[in-house]
Amino acid sequence: MFKFWIIILLTLLYGNGFAISELIPPDFRGTASDLKLPPLVEDKFGPGIRTKAQNPKDAKEVYHVLYLPSDWEKGKKYPVIVEYAGNGPYHDKIGDRSSGLVEGSKLGYGFSGGKGYIWLCLPYLNSSGTKNVRQWWGDAPHYNPVPTVQYCKLTVLRVCKKFGGDLEKIVLCGFSRGAIACNFIGLYDDEISKLWAGFIPYSHYDGVRRWSYPGSDKNSANKRIARLDGRPQLILSESAANNQFTRKYIESLKGIETDKITYMESGFRNHNDEWVLRPSPARSFARQWLKRTLLISDE
Repeated sequence: MFKFWIIILLTLLYGNGFAISELIPPDFRGTASDLKLPPLVEDKFGPGIRTKAQNPKDAKEVYHVLYLPSDWEKGKKYPVIVEYAGNGPYHDKIGDRSSGLVEGSKLGYGFSGGKGYIWLCLPYLNSSGTKNVRQWWGDAPHYNPVPTVQYCKLTVLRVCKKFGGDLEKIVLCGFSRGAIACNFIGLYDDEISKLWAGFIPYSHYDGVRRWSYPGSDKNSANKRIARLDGRPQLILSESAANNQFTRKYIESLKGIETDKITYMESGFRNHNDEWVLRPSPARSFARQWLKRTLLISDE
């Protein structure tokens, strides 16, 4: 809406010859990709392999996706990128889509380039914890997040123990619904909040607006963000206007350290996480931010 009124103002000032396209970020499809997600396999683990996996005793319809970096070696420690997907099925008029499935996630692979980081994509579960869901978490209308939270706690620790994840170097990221989940799930209680060294939400932010599930109000969101406890967040969005709404919300809160919160636009107009599979200043910045946040050397 903010961008709309800027366009109207400039058109009035300069006439119809004003190039509206100069204010609209490009579609990511105009940039050639330099990364492609590895094919998804089942129950096969190793360097460069992206695997649909389950925890012992879980129902068949409950699963996560695990990628071990191409330079993975047994016995070594690796930082971990944990990711939550957007809602789905979703599509818009410019062709952006989200399946809502855990295997649709892309951010962690783009941020890591497939090397140096374990990448773990976690599901949202229904209220009984027996099935992955594509819309929010739990079941309508109550949207109980507890099974999703418990699955996260269990799976992150299990994967780190089994595959060498460094418990001191875990970052949580997510797109759209997953961006909201960075705080709603990731800071749900004191126990889960201790897992993370930092956060990268892309497109949306917990507390900025109300949604259809209980607990999306600002008072509830304020209690969650209080558990951030000074840890860094890189808040990405498609537009400066969206980031302004998020900044206004966060800066309205008392006791929240804002010096470690960074705001940045993706550089593309799309409500889609596929941009991260293409080179861009935002992706380069995110990679350096991860290294600084997790104290990873360039060697």
